[in-house]
Order: sequence, then C-alpha cells, then structure tokens
Amino acid sequence: MIPTPALVVERTALDHNIATIGITLPGAKLRPHVKAFKCTALAHRLVAAGHSSFTCATVREVEGMALAGLGEDLLLANEVLDRNQLKRLAAVEANVTLAVDSSEGIARAAAVGILNVLIDVDVGLPRCGCSPDDAGRLADQARAAGMHVRGVMGYEGHLMMVRDRAERISKVEHSMSKLLRAADAVGGELVSGGGTGTYDTNTWANEIQAGTFLLGDTQYASLDLPFRQAVHVECSILSLNPKGWAVANAGLKALGMDHGNPSWAGGEVLYCSDEHTTLTAGEGVDLELDQRVRLDPAHLDPTVARHEEMWLVDGDDVLERLPIDLRHW
Repeated sequence: MIPTPALVVERTALDHNIATIGITLPGAKLRPHVKAFKCTALAHRLVAAGHSSFTCATVREVEGMALAGLGEDLLLANEVLDRNQLKRLAAVEANVTLAVDSSEGIARAAAVGILNVLIDVDVGLPRCGCSPDDAGRLADQARAAGMHVRGVMGYEGHLMMVRDRAERISKVEHSMSKLLRAADAVGGELVSGGGTGTYDTNTWANEIQAGTFLLGDTQYASLDLPFRQAVHVECSILSLNPKGWAVANAGLKALGMDHGNPSWAGGEVLYCSDEHTTLTAGEGVDLELDQRVRLDPAHLDPTVARHEEMWLVDGDDVLERLPIDLRHW
C-alpha cells in the first residue's frame, strides 16, 4: 500500500493529456518543461509520443536528463552566472543550450566552453530577459565569442491566467511582437516561448515550453483548457472532530501553497498547517479514521518538488513507482 502523504498520477488522465497536446503541438513544436514534473520516467513517456526536446529550469535538471539518456536537445531556459554551475553545465554530455540576457552572462558562459545559446528577451513579464532592442547586440557578442546563437526565447508568463480567450490571444500577440522583432535582429532557427496557459493561443513562437499540462493543477483547471487533473496528493484521515471537521495527514510540507489551498472533491478545505489539512465533508460524504482522500494541488511545480516519488495508478490499482529524480538545484 502507498504510504501517505503521496503523489498519485492517474494513468488514463496522463495518457489523455499527452495525446491532447500532441494534436496541437506535435513533435518539436512542444518543448516540454521538466520543472513541472521533475521525473525522467515521465519525460521518457513524452519522447515515446514524439517530443524529444525539453526545457529545464536548473543545472540539476539538465544533468539528470542527460544521465537518463534524454539529452538530444536540452534548453536551460534560465540565466546561470555562478561559475561552478556553468562548469557543471559545460561538462554535461548532451546537446545543451543556455538562455542569456546580458554581456556578463555571455562572457562567463563562453569562458567555460558553452557553445549554444538563446537570447532571452523581455516580453512583458517582469523577470529575466533583455530589451528587444538589445537582443541583436548580445547575439553579435555571443557569435564573436564562438557561440552558436540558436535564436530567441521570451516567456509571456504574465498572460498565462488571462481568463477571456479573445483577450488572451490579443495580449499574447502583442507580447510576441516584441519577441519577433528581437528574432529579426538575432537570427537563428528558434523562437521559443509559451506555457500551458497559452499552448494553443501562442501561434507566433515555433516551439512552446509547456509543462503543467502533463499532470495539471487547480489554477490551470480554471481556464478553458482540455487537460485533465492527473496528479493528486493522497493522504489519510487522522482525526474526526465531533464539531464537524476532519484532519488529513498532508499539509504545507506536501503541497505548493503559493496559489492557495488545494481542492478536495469530497467537500471543503478549511486550511493547511505544517503536517495537516483540515477538511469539512460535503453533503452525503462520510469519513472514517484512516480513510484515504485525494487533494488536488493549486500549483503543480512546487508540490512535486516536495516529494521524492510519485505513483502511477489506475483507480485503486498501483501500476508503477516513479522516482522524482530531478529534484533540488
């Protein structure tokens, strides 16, 4: 029996999500972001579906993907300035591309022998990325240092949760116009961007870096997306209070909470504490001590990062243990 709290993944929902995104983004049009699921076993399933290039967020993810034989085309879509981490990245036996947005970042990457870069462009999210007007200069600097500039990337993360579809399309078009302007100055074959929230509305990037689609969370479930909730935090009822609430053995240390409480199909989540979640059952729902319930996380990525393994299931049948082997930095 699976020890709780634990991540469980419904196989039928997982298979549906992989098949569904492949209709819109077949093959190399999807560059799945492994930060969302941090599991090379799931990455192998995506390769089997035709997606062999991946996005990573950390050096550790790049190293782990390469060790798992998944290094055909890895993009580290994050700036790295730490010289020791850059040396680790340069030593990876894989085809690795690094995102850069500054002269210093290019110089440090070139100094350790990193060969492939994308110019990271600010398209409206107040995070990393150079000005579109500076992208051409940075590309010239990288080429002068002997690097291959594969193109540009820009993440419209500020638009992922725009509820109205027409508004989302309009705002993504405006955001991507900045990236296309930079692409004209930079050259190269890649215009990389997007995420689960804009996977089918960003038609300007030629590859989409979606990740949450694979397993799902309740934030993205609020949009008009065709994906199913595949991952749940399975936990056990520890206590039943005569005043009407129940307590499950999963809390802040098992759930990513930055997007709010998890959801529970059987009733309401009152609040989460370190090791507990307090629930009230809905009408007609009876709970017993040691009964198992499944919570749906509000934010997938940090939820997965709190666990060492997930379990592939078909209903109550456990099919496979999947190590979360890309954890940590």
